[in-house]
Amino acid sequence: MSKPEKPTNSKPTGLFFGSFNPIHNGHLCIAEYMIEYGGLREVWFVLSPQNPLKDKTSLLSDYARLELVQTAIADDVRFRVSDIEFHMPRPSFTIDTMARLSEKYPDRSFVLIAGTDVLPTFHKWKNWQQLINLYRFMIYPRESGLDHELLSHPSFELLDAPKIEISSSFIRKTLLNGKSARYFMPDSVYRLVDKYGYYLR
Repeated sequence: MSKPEKPTNSKPTGLFFGSFNPIHNGHLCIAEYMIEYGGLREVWFVLSPQNPLKDKTSLLSDYARLELVQTAIADDVRFRVSDIEFHMPRPSFTIDTMARLSEKYPDRSFVLIAGTDVLPTFHKWKNWQQLINLYRFMIYPRESGLDHELLSHPSFELLDAPKIEISSSFIRKTLLNGKSARYFMPDSVYRLVDKYGYYLR
């Protein structure tokens, strides 16, 4: 099976899905790598209000996380944030979001950005086979999933990106334990997290 083709007049746009709870420097490093080394013009952070495969007990409110992402990327024209899933049925599924975005922005060729750690559970995604037949995936390495069979599929491209193991869960745990996580986040994000006491309970 051949790779999905991009329209000749398209703008290569990476879609970085996530709860960003909170957004941190690792997310931004990955997004920048995908632009500088992956040939993308822009990266859009697609904020997920509810990931059906994740526990939401520690999830900050939708609009609080949106504000954190907006703050983090405010001075970089290569990045945008999308709240499209806020206005869709929940839980949100990637295949439905992709259909909505492709309809709304027909001049763009979308590429999904994900880590190898999603591959072991990728078969649980709604219509996952349709997803890989319609869209390209740019994959960055994480500790798990590096030998997954999907990496041999023509729609998947594993980039030789540095492994960045900063995680939102680590930051939340650090803050909950009363420790500083200041340098794991952009300063503007840290100031908001500190101002509102996010993740302290």
